[in-house]
Amino acid sequence: MDRVASRLALMPRSQKRLLMLAADAFFVPAALWTAIFLKFGTAPSGVAAAPWLYLLSFLTSAPVFVRFGLYRAVVRYMGPRVIVAVFAGVAVSVMALTLVNVALGPTGIPLTAIAIYWALALVYVGGSRILVRNLMNARQARSGRRVVIYGAGSAGAQVAAALQAGGQFETAAFVDDDKALHGSVVAGIEVFGPMQLPALLERESADALLLALPSQSRGRRQQILKSLESLAVRVMTVPDIADLVSGNSRVDDIRDVDASDLLGRDAVPPKERLFEACVRGKIVMVTGAGGSIGAELCRQIVRLGPSRLVLFEMSELALYGIERELRMLIETKHVDLDLTALLGNAHHKGRVREIMQAYGVQTVYHAAAYKHVPIVEQNVIEGIHNNVISTWYTAEAALECGVETFVLISTDKAVNPTNVMGATKRLAEMVLQGLQQRGSRTRFCMVRFGNVLESSGSVVPLFREQIRRGGPVTVTHPDVIRYFMTIPEASQLVLQAGAMAEGGDVFVLDMGKPIRIADLARRMIHLSGFAVRNDDNPDGDIEIAFTGLRPAEKLFEELLIGNSVSGTEHPMILRALEHSLPWLQMQELLQNLLVAMERFDVDGARTLLVQAVREYKPSGDIADLVWRRRSSERDLPAKVTSLQVRRPGSRRETGTGAE
Repeated sequence: MDRVASRLALMPRSQKRLLMLAADAFFVPAALWTAIFLKFGTAPSGVAAAPWLYLLSFLTSAPVFVRFGLYRAVVRYMGPRVIVAVFAGVAVSVMALTLVNVALGPTGIPLTAIAIYWALALVYVGGSRILVRNLMNARQARSGRRVVIYGAGSAGAQVAAALQAGGQFETAAFVDDDKALHGSVVAGIEVFGPMQLPALLERESADALLLALPSQSRGRRQQILKSLESLAVRVMTVPDIADLVSGNSRVDDIRDVDASDLLGRDAVPPKERLFEACVRGKIVMVTGAGGSIGAELCRQIVRLGPSRLVLFEMSELALYGIERELRMLIETKHVDLDLTALLGNAHHKGRVREIMQAYGVQTVYHAAAYKHVPIVEQNVIEGIHNNVISTWYTAEAALECGVETFVLISTDKAVNPTNVMGATKRLAEMVLQGLQQRGSRTRFCMVRFGNVLESSGSVVPLFREQIRRGGPVTVTHPDVIRYFMTIPEASQLVLQAGAMAEGGDVFVLDMGKPIRIADLARRMIHLSGFAVRNDDNPDGDIEIAFTGLRPAEKLFEELLIGNSVSGTEHPMILRALEHSLPWLQMQELLQNLLVAMERFDVDGARTLLVQAVREYKPSGDIADLVWRRRSSERDLPAKVTSLQVRRPGSRRETGTGAE
């Protein structure tokens, strides 16, 4: 049978159509002959044996089959339309034979025989196609990987049908939490309970488990994923219901388990008034538009109906990518929007000012920044330039151009920083606070949150790639923990926080509970179908290697400086009350920073950071690669000189040694 199925699959399409036509030319007359035989119990005779009668049965049905596309349908993917075509063709043939019967009178074929013919013709023509379809699908299924689908609802049935048609996977069984479904059959496949899953996977030699639970909450999916961790099977999923409803995904878009499912926290729906306040009908500019957060902000903004979106990005490749994606999104969603993509660096104040003036920008989301802790630690001057000076210059340009709202994307690493990146982001916040105190028609605010899943610097893509290569999965320390949030969720909250800004606000996003990175690595390994190799399990598949904390890295991050915090009208957005410097002191410090940067005085620049950000406690010597290289050539220590740091505005007390 496999040989027959293979030959059928390899036949040209035209030959397949001729074969189906020839089969129908046999089956339709055969159905009539059989009906007459069953009626009389003997071979047809007289008029019933006339060849023209059998030819009539086929010639009246065949044109209808052609008209309804029966011979254009791919048998392997045959659907309800084929049944309609078969029924219509046979019905026309029956009507023609009935008319003949009336015309011939007593010598015609009895109506009971015509009724039997109708039933047999449906079985012969339709059944032959079902037989071939099952033959082809069975051949494909035997060549595919066996999977179990968790979820026997409509999504599970659709996934099973898609897998059967694709031929890469064979659905071995369904598993569902609903006890009423246990023992039933859905789409020809038996449904089992979750308790039977371990034995089921072993018995069916399943390669993967597919989660078809698009309408389940993220918390429930996390519970299910946790129960599956001990099973040596790869877990995959279909998109959640929001992606299906929005049209961003199809039910058969099967992928690895989303890292967002590992968080187990359901996203809070956005408040539409806040969501649209700074965007709808306005001219919006996003700096760093090609980055992880900047790009997602752009995707969200496009859907909110601004009159124009200005993309500002210094990477030509990143700008090309996000512009191309957004133009496709605009075309698909039929959005009335002017999209402008511009190259430039945010520390070129003149360039930024000209853009804002030319397009009349009303809202700015400043996402341009260097965010990778070790890289910024090794490139101190560039980190300060991009994170602090760029924010200052862009904010000043916004003031000069009358921008209404300016939102800075900040980070939890700005709280009690031990590294240059965190210190520069905290200083950028203080720059905006100082500008607001100086007096401004522009509402400045900043939104502070932790790590975002699947961003360019996130551990999740790194772990996924390391697992794909067979390990080891590298974690800096067994006890390191981080706050996590999905990129879309963080972007939605950023857009809503900007609407609540009064000026100088520091908004903090509720990140939920922190996650231990080592636990995240273990879960990703287990859900990829592998076992962790360690002392307790030396025969495991993938090892977790602890590499030690990187320079200036902390075991845990915080979101608040102190405890001064108040709620807002959004349950996941808090307003922090934090100290800042008067603008005159801040301006003096920024000018000193510019001088130190011009001289490539990394020591002096970091000292100024320590002066400005009083929570900043450098964790070691200067790690800037060029500075260390130059220092080694001069035989100088690459560390902060032992000077007494005097903070701007502080007053030295005499006789006590305290500041």
